[in-house]
Amino acid sequence: MREQLTARVSLALLLAGASIVPVCLRAAEVPDSPEATELLSDARAQAFQLQQDAETMESFTRSSLSWQSHADAVARIKDHINTVGRQLVKLEAVRENASPWQRTAIDRIRPILKELASNTESIIDYLTKHPERLKLPAYQDYLEANADHSEDLAALISDFVKYGRNKGRMEHLKDKLEIPSE
Repeated sequence: MREQLTARVSLALLLAGASIVPVCLRAAEVPDSPEATELLSDARAQAFQLQQDAETMESFTRSSLSWQSHADAVARIKDHINTVGRQLVKLEAVRENASPWQRTAIDRIRPILKELASNTESIIDYLTKHPERLKLPAYQDYLEANADHSEDLAALISDFVKYGRNKGRMEHLKDKLEIPSE
C-alpha cells in the first residue's frame, strides 16, 4: 500500500515537472527587445544625470547657498525624474515584447523611481514652507535620501544594461563557437 502511494506521488511529481520544463524553455527563448534595450540605455543616461544632480544638491548641506540655489537644483532633479518616468512609460508599453530580464528591469525601476519622486516632492514642499531652514536635519535627510535613491537607480539600470550587453556577447560567442544549446 505504501509502495503504491510512493509510486503515485512520484508519478505526479514527474508529470508536474514535465509540464514546467516546456514553460521554462519557452521563457528562455524570448529574444531581447531591441526597443527595450535602447530605452533602458536612455534611462541609464538620465539616471546618471539624476544621480550627479542629487549628489550635488546633497553637498549643498555643507555650504551656505541660498534657498534659490536649492530650488534650482531640485527643479533639475525633478526634470530628470520626469524624463526617467517617461522612459519607464515607454518601457511598460513594450513590456509584452521584452525578454524576461528586461521585464525584471522594468519592474525593479518602478518602485525606486516612485520613491525618488515622492522624496523630491517632499523637498519641494519643505523648500516652499521653510526656505530659511536649510540646515535642519529633516531637510538634510531628504537630500541624503535622494542622493542614495538616485545612486541605487543609476546602479540598477546600469547593471541591467551591462547584463544585456554581456548576454548578447555570450550568445554571439556561443554561435561563433557552435556550442549546442543545453
